[in-house]
Amino acid sequence: MQYKSDIEIAQACQMKPITEIASLAHVDEKYIEQYGKYKAKIDLSLLKETNKKDGKLILVTAITPTPAGEGKTTTTIGLADGLKRIGKDVTVALREPSLGPVFGVKGGAAGGGYAQVVPMEDINLHFTGDFHAIGAANNLLAAMLDNHIQQGNALNIDPRRITWKRCVDMNDRQLRFILDGMGGTANGVPREDGFDITVASEIMAVLCLSDSIDDLKQRLSNIIVGYTYADEPVTCGQLKAQGAMTALLKDALKPNLVQTLEGTPAFVHGGPFANIAHGCNSVMATKMALRMGDYTVTEAGFGADLGAEKFLDIKCRMAGLTPDAVVVVATVRALKMHGGLAKTELGTEDLKAHEQGIPNLLRHVSNIKNVYKLPCVVAVNRFPTDTDNEIEFIIDKCRELGVNTVLSTVWADGGKGGEALAREVVRLCEEEKGDFTFSYGDDLTIAQKIEAVVTKVYGGDGVNITPNALKQIKKLESLGFGGCPVCIAKTQYSFSDDPTKLGAPTGFTVTVKNVKVSAGAGFVVVLTGDILTMPGLPKVPAAEKIDVDENGVITGLF
Repeated sequence: MQYKSDIEIAQACQMKPITEIASLAHVDEKYIEQYGKYKAKIDLSLLKETNKKDGKLILVTAITPTPAGEGKTTTTIGLADGLKRIGKDVTVALREPSLGPVFGVKGGAAGGGYAQVVPMEDINLHFTGDFHAIGAANNLLAAMLDNHIQQGNALNIDPRRITWKRCVDMNDRQLRFILDGMGGTANGVPREDGFDITVASEIMAVLCLSDSIDDLKQRLSNIIVGYTYADEPVTCGQLKAQGAMTALLKDALKPNLVQTLEGTPAFVHGGPFANIAHGCNSVMATKMALRMGDYTVTEAGFGADLGAEKFLDIKCRMAGLTPDAVVVVATVRALKMHGGLAKTELGTEDLKAHEQGIPNLLRHVSNIKNVYKLPCVVAVNRFPTDTDNEIEFIIDKCRELGVNTVLSTVWADGGKGGEALAREVVRLCEEEKGDFTFSYGDDLTIAQKIEAVVTKVYGGDGVNITPNALKQIKKLESLGFGGCPVCIAKTQYSFSDDPTKLGAPTGFTVTVKNVKVSAGAGFVVVLTGDILTMPGLPKVPAAEKIDVDENGVITGLF
């Protein structure tokens, strides 16, 4: 059978004008700012002026990722289309893709097969320019910081203790560590510097957690850019940069509206990675989607130990959100990889590998039910090579935890393949009431919060905090940041901080190497392992296959 590529499927879709999609989402035309025929921004005043009651919130998360893939975004979109097909008033809220992975190795974030958001090419490339605005605001702050030092350094900033980096939305390892300000006194003060990818910028986190222009401006003002010679923090507000930065970001703060292949309204906005940031789409987009639909389906990045943990412990805490149900996505193929099989060995039945790999799924499910106390369903993306024995094995194991398993074929069948999952999600929302609980309380110390996540969510024995990190924690607590939630940056490939520990490892500790505050975002960033905030391109970048013809039709984009 000849399968169409994602881009071929997307380009064959007869999209509806965005005004029709807005009408379906109960958005009056006066709130729409069109970016062509098929995408628009929605004015923030909509939330203040609508009387519609918030709908149910469904979070889609997944097992620990493997090269075999899990299909979390695809499931999110297919579930939304499935809910629409069974007669529900539904919206979907997703993150925007970063150009770095699009041209690198990971691919886009618009779903796949017959469960995609469109226009797929626009969403995966420049979209409405949000990421460019975030990069410009980030780099304006960097420019004003260095200019302040050049022009006399009235704040007494120590150039050796600047924590603010420049950013660019591209995988470019060459920029991780640089020397700048070279070329004599007229060209700045020489110092060590570096670039992050835009999705790792604190501006991205700030934008995604802000709920108004005023909140955005205040959060920007709070950003710490470095320290003085007297060891005092220096903020964006002291550099008087927040007003101009907000001016650059005022349109980027407005959520973007597009559609699925089946015409379901989709709010696509913001895109922090979950391994180095908090991994969720914007608060504004989620709240807008909730207000405009009876059911809102959203996702969190990577596995549930990263994206879901941060969605629940950071985003829900700050925004006052409570999910009504959680979907944990898995595949037979990925579970066999967690059981030790190579990617080339996944096409045949192997219940032994399955038994060794399924504890990964069960730990994620247990965390949702027993740590966060939320209703949960497992969605298995079925592949043609999956056997009935393997599927039954998953169903039996999840049933022991009191969780149902539903097969999903949304990649091949679109919303029709998500109807069974949609019905189970509706049942969870209507019949099973959760008792949502965070994995740690606000009153704990920074170290206690880290340990709570490691022991309760990761399944580890505890944490090993290096002397340098302990010193950083003490400093942050003395500055009044002890009450902040923690955003733990670690590998996405394992519950532990070691990417080679697959499945559901035990008997491990997590080493904390550095701790810093994102004062604008309002959380403390905890760095474990060797976490890169500027990825590099692979040996054969995806960019080599992308092209455009004389009519502007793009090819090679997945």
